[in-house]
Amino acid sequence: MSGNAGSRADGAAKGAGGSKGGIWTPANVVTVARIVLVPLWLLAAELAGAGAEGAAPGPALAVFAFFVVLSLTDKLDGYLARSRHEVTTFGKFLDPIADKLVVVVALCYLLEAGSVSSWVLLVVVAREFLVSGLRMVVASRGVVVAASNLGKWKTATTMVSISAILLARGLVGAPATFFWWFGQLLLVAAVVLTAWSGVDYFVKCRRYVTDAEEA
Repeated sequence: MSGNAGSRADGAAKGAGGSKGGIWTPANVVTVARIVLVPLWLLAAELAGAGAEGAAPGPALAVFAFFVVLSLTDKLDGYLARSRHEVTTFGKFLDPIADKLVVVVALCYLLEAGSVSSWVLLVVVAREFLVSGLRMVVASRGVVVAASNLGKWKTATTMVSISAILLARGLVGAPATFFWWFGQLLLVAAVVLTAWSGVDYFVKCRRYVTDAEEA
C-alpha cells in the first residue's frame, strides 16, 4: 500500500510539471545561458567588425556561427522541457524573452552596420510591445494566449534571415551576393509575418480588449 501511495505521489508531481530541481531544470539553464550569451555575441560582433564592409572573413564567419548556436538553443530548451516533462512557469516566461532579446540585439547591430532598414526594427519592436501589452490585459481577465504557429514561423524566419546576412559578410563574390539577397528577401517575409502574427493576436483577443470591465 505504501509503495503504491508513493508511486501515485511521484506520478502526481510529474503530472503537475514539478521538478526536484525547482526552476533550474536543464531547459531553463539553457534559456538563461542563451540570455547571458547575447551580450557576449554582441561584443564578439563589435570586435570582429562582422557588420562592416571589408571585415575579415574568419571573424565574420565565427560571429555567424555564434549566432546560429544562439538561435538553435531555442529548439534545444524546448526539446528538453517537453522530453523531460519539465515545462515550468519560469520557462514559459523566460523563453520568449530570450527569443526577443536574440532577435532585437542582432537587428540593432545590423541596423548600426547599415545592413537592415530601420523600418524592420520598428515593425519588430512595435509588434512585441503591442502583443506583450495585449497578453497582460488578457491575462488580467484570467485567459492565457498560447503562442500561434504564425508567431513561431515569424521567429524562425527572422533568425534565418539574420543568419544569412551575417553569413554573407564572411563570404566573397557570388556566394556573398546570393546569401545577402536571400537574407534580405527572407527578412521582408519575416516583417510580413511579424505584422500578420500581431494582427492575428488582436483579432483572436479583441473581445477581451473591447468588452467593458465587469463591476
